[in-house]
Amino acid sequence: MSNKEKHSKDKTTEDLLKAAEQAVNDEAAKEQAPEDAAETTESGEADKVQEMGEKLAELNDKYLRLYSEYENYRKRTTQEKADLLINGSREMMKAILPVIDDFERALAATEDEGVKLIYNKMLKILEQKGLKAMEVKGEKFDENLHEAITRIPAAEEAQKGLVVDVVEKGYYLNDKVLRYAKVVVAF
Repeated sequence: MSNKEKHSKDKTTEDLLKAAEQAVNDEAAKEQAPEDAAETTESGEADKVQEMGEKLAELNDKYLRLYSEYENYRKRTTQEKADLLINGSREMMKAILPVIDDFERALAATEDEGVKLIYNKMLKILEQKGLKAMEVKGEKFDENLHEAITRIPAAEEAQKGLVVDVVEKGYYLNDKVLRYAKVVVAF
């Protein structure tokens, strides 16, 4: 055999050895690949499960917030409707108060039974709708309920700070001040 043939044979043997070694490596890689793929698949599934759990928690949080907002809105509108029903007549009652004042002046000027009957009937109807007169004469002055028109010197020490006269009656509508009482206070 010539050198050339020998070198060619060595080259072929070398190539065959490399090819065999490559085949063995490929086979080992194939055997290991399913294990790696299983780990990758398990890892991928775990990531997906965790991602879906986070998404579920986020959606649940959004749902709870939306539900809470709706409940608050419902309660607020229900309360507003109730307030409208209770205090909806506030402006009408305010408009009627001067008429009541006129009735009281008429009763003070005359003893007409007809006027007294109409006044009592009207007052009873208004009381059924939530109107209530303030009784303030002789009570301690309260700036939350009274409006001081003037102050006069107290005849006695015990009268200081008390309401001695009522210029204009005050009224409540459903336990809220509709009109402040205009009063004279002793000092």
